[in-house]
Amino acid sequence: MTQLSDTELLQAARDAATRAYAPYSSFPVGAALVSADGTLYTGCNVENAAYGEAICAERNAVTTMIAAGSPPRLSAVAVVGLKAAPCWPCGACRQVLREFHCERVIVEDPDGNPVSLAFDDLLPNSFGPDALEGK
Repeated sequence: MTQLSDTELLQAARDAATRAYAPYSSFPVGAALVSADGTLYTGCNVENAAYGEAICAERNAVTTMIAAGSPPRLSAVAVVGLKAAPCWPCGACRQVLREFHCERVIVEDPDGNPVSLAFDDLLPNSFGPDALEGK
């Protein structure tokens, strides 16, 4: 697969957001991630009347990646909220992205331009699988 630009990843996330099921919040979000082997996976938020059972776009994309048998590592994730920019991953999504060694997060600024941040800057001093090694 050819390497996608940040703008192309954001567009893939925007496309995924158009498929969101968000009848309660009316806040559609899409995510597009690139796995370690270069494969693109997308996800959107899927809400539920039992609010705690909703799944965010980022976690949806990660579970799709794992279900497809892709290596459990991702090089980047782009996140787009159709009603807000920037739309950074929530705390739960940050932890899941950390689990799969996310290297970079890309969001849009209010003008629609890509903003890229190293994951370690987004979630410094994080708890991950390496913390359990040797236990």
